[in-house]
Amino acid sequence: MVYPLTGNVEMANPDLPEDIKNDYNEAKDIVNISPRGAAALLRLAVQKLCIHLGENGKNINDDIKNLVKKGLPETMQQALDSVRVVGNNAVHPGTIDLNDNIEIAYALFGFVNIICEMLISQPKKVKEYYEKHIPENIRNGIEKRDS
Repeated sequence: MVYPLTGNVEMANPDLPEDIKNDYNEAKDIVNISPRGAAALLRLAVQKLCIHLGENGKNINDDIKNLVKKGLPETMQQALDSVRVVGNNAVHPGTIDLNDNIEIAYALFGFVNIICEMLISQPKKVKEYYEKHIPENIRNGIEKRDS
Protein backbone atom coordinates (compact mmCIF):
# COMPACT_ATOMS: atom_id res chain seq x y z
CA MET A 1 0.00 0.00 0.00
CA VAL A 2 1.31 3.44 -0.90
CA TYR A 3 1.18 5.95 1.92
CA PRO A 4 2.02 9.58 1.17
CA LEU A 5 4.83 10.91 3.30
CA THR A 6 3.56 14.47 3.54
CA GLY A 7 0.00 13.72 4.60
CA ASN A 8 -2.29 16.74 4.79
CA VAL A 9 0.41 19.32 5.39
CA GLU A 10 0.03 22.70 3.73
CA MET A 11 2.79 24.11 1.55
CA ALA A 12 5.30 26.45 3.18
CA ASN A 13 4.51 30.14 3.02
CA PRO A 14 6.51 31.43 0.02
CA ASP A 15 7.79 34.34 2.13
CA LEU A 16 9.65 32.05 4.54
CA PRO A 17 13.39 32.58 4.19
CA GLU A 18 14.90 29.78 2.08
CA ASP A 19 16.79 28.03 4.91
CA ILE A 20 13.65 27.98 7.04
CA LYS A 21 11.58 26.76 4.11
CA ASN A 22 14.06 23.88 3.72
CA ASP A 23 13.53 22.87 7.38
CA TYR A 24 9.75 23.13 6.91
CA ASN A 25 9.84 20.95 3.79
CA GLU A 26 12.09 18.39 5.46
CA ALA A 27 9.62 18.23 8.36
CA LYS A 28 6.80 17.85 5.85
CA ASP A 29 8.64 14.95 4.20
CA ILE A 30 8.96 13.00 7.45
CA VAL A 31 5.86 13.91 9.46
CA ASN A 32 4.02 10.64 8.82
CA ILE A 33 7.00 8.45 9.63
CA SER A 34 8.38 10.60 12.44
CA PRO A 35 6.05 13.22 13.90
CA ARG A 36 8.59 13.80 16.67
CA GLY A 37 11.30 14.52 14.12
CA ALA A 38 8.99 16.87 12.23
CA ALA A 39 8.13 18.77 15.43
CA ALA A 40 11.83 19.12 16.27
CA LEU A 41 12.56 20.48 12.77
CA LEU A 42 9.70 22.97 13.05
CA ARG A 43 11.04 24.12 16.42
CA LEU A 44 14.39 24.72 14.68
CA ALA A 45 12.55 26.63 11.96
CA VAL A 46 10.94 28.88 14.59
CA GLN A 47 14.31 29.50 16.22
CA LYS A 48 15.71 30.55 12.83
CA LEU A 49 12.61 32.68 12.26
CA CYS A 50 13.34 34.53 15.51
CA ILE A 51 16.83 35.28 14.19
CA HIS A 52 15.30 36.52 10.93
CA LEU A 53 13.09 38.81 13.04
CA GLY A 54 16.15 40.36 14.69
CA GLU A 55 16.78 38.18 17.73
CA ASN A 56 20.12 36.51 18.54
CA GLY A 57 18.93 32.89 18.35
CA LYS A 58 20.87 31.62 21.37
CA ASN A 59 17.78 30.94 23.49
CA ILE A 60 14.42 30.64 21.75
CA ASN A 61 12.52 31.39 24.96
CA ASP A 62 14.42 34.67 25.40
CA ASP A 63 13.93 35.48 21.72
CA ILE A 64 10.16 35.12 22.06
CA LYS A 65 10.23 37.20 25.27
CA ASN A 66 12.12 39.96 23.45
CA LEU A 67 9.67 39.89 20.54
CA VAL A 68 6.80 40.25 23.04
CA LYS A 69 8.56 43.29 24.56
CA LYS A 70 8.74 44.77 21.04
CA GLY A 71 4.97 44.44 20.66
CA LEU A 72 4.48 40.92 19.30
CA PRO A 73 0.73 40.18 19.40
CA GLU A 74 -0.32 37.62 22.00
CA THR A 75 -1.62 35.20 19.39
CA MET A 76 1.78 35.16 17.67
CA GLN A 77 3.50 34.59 21.04
CA GLN A 78 1.18 31.66 21.63
CA ALA A 79 1.90 30.21 18.17
CA LEU A 80 5.67 30.58 18.69
CA ASP A 81 5.49 29.04 22.15
CA SER A 82 3.30 26.19 20.89
CA VAL A 83 5.92 25.19 18.33
CA ARG A 84 8.71 25.71 20.88
CA VAL A 85 7.10 23.61 23.62
CA VAL A 86 5.91 20.77 21.38
CA GLY A 87 9.25 20.73 19.56
CA ASN A 88 11.11 20.59 22.87
CA ASN A 89 8.89 17.78 24.12
CA ALA A 90 9.51 15.88 20.91
CA VAL A 91 13.19 15.48 21.78
CA HIS A 92 12.99 15.51 25.58
CA PRO A 93 10.79 13.30 27.72
CA GLY A 94 7.61 15.21 28.35
CA THR A 95 3.86 14.98 28.51
CA ILE A 96 3.18 15.35 24.79
CA ASP A 97 3.35 12.08 22.83
CA LEU A 98 3.27 12.93 19.14
CA ASN A 99 3.20 9.28 18.16
CA ASP A 100 -0.24 8.99 19.73
CA ASN A 101 -1.56 12.23 18.22
CA ILE A 102 -0.02 13.15 14.87
CA GLU A 103 -2.55 15.99 14.48
CA ILE A 104 -0.49 17.93 17.01
CA ALA A 105 2.46 17.78 14.60
CA TYR A 106 0.21 18.76 11.67
CA ALA A 107 -0.99 21.83 13.58
CA LEU A 108 2.58 23.09 14.00
CA PHE A 109 2.96 23.47 10.23
CA GLY A 110 -0.03 25.80 10.21
CA PHE A 111 1.41 27.78 13.10
CA VAL A 112 4.72 28.31 11.27
CA ASN A 113 2.80 29.57 8.24
CA ILE A 114 0.58 31.83 10.38
CA ILE A 115 3.65 33.29 12.08
CA CYS A 116 5.23 33.97 8.71
CA GLU A 117 2.03 35.49 7.32
CA MET A 118 1.63 37.87 10.26
CA LEU A 119 5.26 38.82 10.84
CA ILE A 120 6.74 38.69 7.32
CA SER A 121 4.10 38.53 4.55
CA GLN A 122 1.67 41.16 5.78
CA PRO A 123 4.34 43.78 6.60
CA LYS A 124 5.94 43.08 3.20
CA LYS A 125 2.61 43.63 1.38
CA VAL A 126 1.90 46.84 3.26
CA LYS A 127 5.41 48.18 2.61
CA GLU A 128 5.22 47.34 -1.11
CA TYR A 129 1.85 49.08 -1.41
CA TYR A 130 3.00 52.10 0.60
CA GLU A 131 6.16 52.57 -1.47
CA LYS A 132 4.34 52.05 -4.76
CA HIS A 133 1.22 54.17 -4.18
CA ILE A 134 2.16 56.88 -1.67
CA PRO A 135 4.24 59.62 -3.34
CA GLU A 136 7.75 60.05 -1.99
CA ASN A 137 7.21 63.66 -0.88
CA ILE A 138 4.18 62.59 1.17
CA ARG A 139 6.12 59.64 2.67
CA ASN A 140 8.90 62.09 3.62
CA GLY A 141 6.34 64.33 5.33
CA ILE A 142 4.96 61.33 7.23
CA GLU A 143 8.46 60.31 8.33
CA LYS A 144 9.13 63.89 9.48
CA ARG A 145 5.82 63.90 11.40
CA ASP A 146 6.69 60.64 13.15
CA SER A 147 10.30 61.47 14.05
